[in-house]
Amino acid sequence: MNVFKLNGVKNLVKTEEPVPAPEEGKIRVRITKVMTDGMDSELYFGEVKPKYPLIPGKFAIGLVSEESGHPLFPKGSRVLLHTFLPRPEEGTEKVDFTEDETLLCGYTAPGFLRDFAMIPPDGMTPIPESVSDDMALLVHHIALAKAAVDELEPQKGDHVAVLGADLIGVLVCQLLIYQQAAPVLIDADPEKLAFARKCGVYYVVPDDDDVLENVGELTGGRLADSVVCVTRATVDPALPFLVCGRESRVVFCGAAESSRTVDLTPAIRKALTVIGVSDGRDLLETAFNLIVRGAVDLKSFRSECRKAENAEEFFSRKVPPETGRIDTLTLV
Repeated sequence: MNVFKLNGVKNLVKTEEPVPAPEEGKIRVRITKVMTDGMDSELYFGEVKPKYPLIPGKFAIGLVSEESGHPLFPKGSRVLLHTFLPRPEEGTEKVDFTEDETLLCGYTAPGFLRDFAMIPPDGMTPIPESVSDDMALLVHHIALAKAAVDELEPQKGDHVAVLGADLIGVLVCQLLIYQQAAPVLIDADPEKLAFARKCGVYYVVPDDDDVLENVGELTGGRLADSVVCVTRATVDPALPFLVCGRESRVVFCGAAESSRTVDLTPAIRKALTVIGVSDGRDLLETAFNLIVRGAVDLKSFRSECRKAENAEEFFSRKVPPETGRIDTLTLV
């Protein structure tokens, strides 16, 4: 089978390896499509340092390729592969408390840019018939957005400042609207804000010198009741704590590998509750249900698909894809 590996900085190669042998308690899955993101580019250029060699690919779907006897996974069924995995028990070895308790496929665990993988039943989720492949590839992002919204416990009519108009930020806004809250999306990129409007986000505010005044006008002078800040958002690091009122909740949401330095002084002064959310692994089935119920609107996003052999084309880009484009690699 084909396996794509990063052997070092700017060193992505395709190798031929045997199809994985049967393993007790695991099911062979034929991986069909992988979605790439900014972290793949960071890995390729060495901006994020993994242990080499590494199979990249965080988000993937596939087909069960053998009869397993498991009622949820008959042969030929479509499945979403889980990106976030619990770190396995080390037996009697001393625990390294500096390590994360979660493995991230494509970074701290083998990714999915390969033809086959042996997956345990609790490492994948069936894809409903009404959910397309491209929608399924966004389920981890929807689950992350849902986890962030749940931490806010928003009430009807609450104004929630959402900092960062990328995919996660737009999904957070859509889920807040679904729960009858009023998101105020803030970003410095006018193209991203325009796309967010296209996705149904009513209130968008540019991150400029007047951002606090503009948010104050939208909220009747109270500022935001709570805040979600996407970790990759290109906003003033102090803004999450300035744009909300006293005793608000501020959720930092996104990849834990994204470096962010913040001054906690205003958070302490305002008695804010600061929460970090880096994955929504327990909400994957909920995310599928949200798609089916129409709680998120994905029709404005479009997929740009390439053969896996062209992975380096996506990995080596320095400029992010145009707003609303999702890059995918097909292995079939």
